[in-house]
Amino acid sequence: MHPELEHAACYRALLARDARFDGVFYTGVVSTGIFCRPVCPATPPKPENCVFLPSAAAAHRLGFRPCLRCRPELTPGIAGWRGTASTVSRALYLICEGALNDGNVDGLATRLGVSARHLRRLFERHVGASPLAVAQTQRILFAKKLLGESRLSMADIAIAAGFGSVRRFNDAMRRTYGRPPGELRRSMHTAAHHTEGVTVRLPYSPPYDWEAMLGFLASRAIAGVETVANNRYRRSFACDGAYGTLDVCADLPAHQLRATIRIDRIRALGSVVTRLRRLFDLDADLSAIDAHLAHDPLFAGRVRARPGLRVPGTWDTFELAVRAVLGQQISVAAATTLAGRLAAALGQPLESAVDGIGLLFPIPAVIATADLDGIGLTQRRAASLRQLAQAMRDNPHLLRPFETLENSIARLTELPGIGPWTAQYIAMRALREPDAFPASDLGLLRALETPAGRPTPAALLARAEAWRPWRAYAALRLWLQPDGAPA
Repeated sequence: MHPELEHAACYRALLARDARFDGVFYTGVVSTGIFCRPVCPATPPKPENCVFLPSAAAAHRLGFRPCLRCRPELTPGIAGWRGTASTVSRALYLICEGALNDGNVDGLATRLGVSARHLRRLFERHVGASPLAVAQTQRILFAKKLLGESRLSMADIAIAAGFGSVRRFNDAMRRTYGRPPGELRRSMHTAAHHTEGVTVRLPYSPPYDWEAMLGFLASRAIAGVETVANNRYRRSFACDGAYGTLDVCADLPAHQLRATIRIDRIRALGSVVTRLRRLFDLDADLSAIDAHLAHDPLFAGRVRARPGLRVPGTWDTFELAVRAVLGQQISVAAATTLAGRLAAALGQPLESAVDGIGLLFPIPAVIATADLDGIGLTQRRAASLRQLAQAMRDNPHLLRPFETLENSIARLTELPGIGPWTAQYIAMRALREPDAFPASDLGLLRALETPAGRPTPAALLARAEAWRPWRAYAALRLWLQPDGAPA
């Protein structure tokens, strides 16, 4: 039993099959050796046979096998964990990107600005398992997901999940599930229909305002790189040396998105799925966030009108940083036009266009030395873009999350062309900082304007203290619901 999980409360949630707790805890059943999600349809075990654990990795560490009915690989949340410890969240962010596939815990800790010993201690406390155990569990659950949702070969699944070899993949699946991968696949009967590309399910915890998410992305879609049409989001991508396109739609009754991914190197598939979860903010606990914001009368009506408003992320942090610089002191539409011109002039063409998607967004090395005349930028902004691109070219990890939000903002504002507003916006959408808050934003200040006048940024910051640690979600509501009406 994890010290932060209260047995009686968890058992009540288990009996109710309460979806709000899906990803908050897992039930290890000592009489069967299996661990389940709180929403498992199986007959609930007796309370004395239950051990409640904070993550799938913690259950795996204790020798419990994943349930084949409720399928823990479908749990919403980063690596099957939905806690709020910031350093742990940042570490999981990097683990899901493959930081421990080729690296070690010491290197991961260095990137987070903590010691390896402290990082291990945090994981033991909040996740119930070591970082290496979390990475291994993540590989196993992602492989199980691909077995059920794709027709990829066993070799491709082993590579995509980060095992490095089919033998390691087979051994890990046999140890975990007690049967070989081929038998697991035959028992699931859920393989996707033949389709071009790989289609995967991306579960989330409701509510989810898909219409608002698509509307936000549509107004900022870069011509040739991404598009929103027919209730779908499509774009080109480059990821870990792989190239391709993706097509995302929503299956709202099933509380999941469906992504069809066309990719030339299957090894990068796990990173693509991780980025999609960040782009669509699928790991947030919106029930808790909305409930917190609704305590403030300013948001109570807004939350009732549009539950499930999420903070749109980005596919690529550099792309978002360029967009943020382009958008300084001009409208969203004007910034989108400039981004489209930049992509048309410097983007790499795809071998074959799909649904109007024919370009990859230009990489730092290209923008760093490019002639930006003719795009419509001022000389100062063009210089800022080139300097930002040069900095990213020289240090590809420059726009990664740091140990605290304050440190992330401090490091971002050291970059050319990035002031406090731009830094907060990048932290909010690219670094997935839930408490980022661009207090000087004109739209936020207008949303709180009264007959007595408009608040100052300092006054807005003071007002926003009550919204911590979800100020980014408050900002989004003020942008999309400035007068309190539905978005």
